[in-house]
Amino acid sequence: MNRAAATLLLSVALAFAVPPARAVEPVSPGERQEIRAVVEAQLAAFAADDAALAFSYAAPAIRSMFQTPERFLAMVRAGYPAVYRPSGVVFLHPVRVEAELIQGVQLTDAAGALWLAVYRLERQPDKSWRINGCDVQPSSGRMT
Repeated sequence: MNRAAATLLLSVALAFAVPPARAVEPVSPGERQEIRAVVEAQLAAFAADDAALAFSYAAPAIRSMFQTPERFLAMVRAGYPAVYRPSGVVFLHPVRVEAELIQGVQLTDAAGALWLAVYRLERQPDKSWRINGCDVQPSSGRMT
């Protein structure tokens, strides 16, 4: 499967992952850049094993749940290896669902397997965006 076909399939899967009862709205180009920058920065922090920096991009509820950057990084390392060390990253078109922005990201792991990461981002009182959760599911296909 080529990259364009895989991206199209993942975009369709992301659209169906959003519950139909919730209103889906477009995301402005500025917001698209802002949320992409947050996700990219957290991925870079994971790649550098910088627990404090990766933790800083998490929303308050996530920080409260894990309490320390070290616990957070340990959870990601153990439970989300495709997020912790992706060999490839492709951003899909984000959507707004009520107060959150949903950013789909196609990840390729070290073995070439594809994953769909669905990030939920929320706007903070200081107008910054923070990651309020990430659901990662295997995707069909393999990048070679």
